[in-house]
Amino acid sequence: MDSPLAAERQRAVDELKIADADTSEYICRIGRPVTYWFGVVDGLLKMSSDNADGQTMTFTGVPPGGWFGEGTAMKRETYRYNIQALRKSRVAGLHVDTFHWLLDHSIGFNRFVMNQLNERLGQFIAAREIDRMTNPDIRVARSLASLFNPVLYPGVGEVLRITQQELAYLVGLSRQRVNEALTSLAASGAIKVEYGGLRVLDLGALRSQVTFR
Repeated sequence: MDSPLAAERQRAVDELKIADADTSEYICRIGRPVTYWFGVVDGLLKMSSDNADGQTMTFTGVPPGGWFGEGTAMKRETYRYNIQALRKSRVAGLHVDTFHWLLDHSIGFNRFVMNQLNERLGQFIAAREIDRMTNPDIRVARSLASLFNPVLYPGVGEVLRITQQELAYLVGLSRQRVNEALTSLAASGAIKVEYGGLRVLDLGALRSQVTFR
């Protein structure tokens, strides 16, 4: 006889949907009702919103292993942000009804969602701090550190597959300025720029607010 935990896991696996998203395609749009709780299998997504002046404010990137939208799913409300693919990505979706069934039946799932919400709160507090920073090197460093969060993005590991242009979109700087910041960070020993991505050598240094020049 299967254990309750095995039954809960099997139901989630059976109802999980996987789909591909092309570059610039929207997975979530502001004002649309929630239908799924989403996770990134492969690729890179951007969470953003448009202000009254039509300017785009980027909140964070979502690399492989990251789930998002649990707060919206819990409240069954419309999205207050856009989720867009920065490159061709593979996305997992768990229907919101299954999401709530797991909340009602699984202690382990509740703990996971609680940890997600706690980490997400810290992430957005840090994002507000980053927005107020005028030093581009520190902005890039702190933004990179947020993408290496082992709780929110366990699929990243030590190497993040990201281009300088993609990072520029997330940080809100030009690709040239991001390149200068990465060069400075590499010279400090915090990261190593590799083909197609970045390897973290000192996550603590990225999270600090020191200047790398």
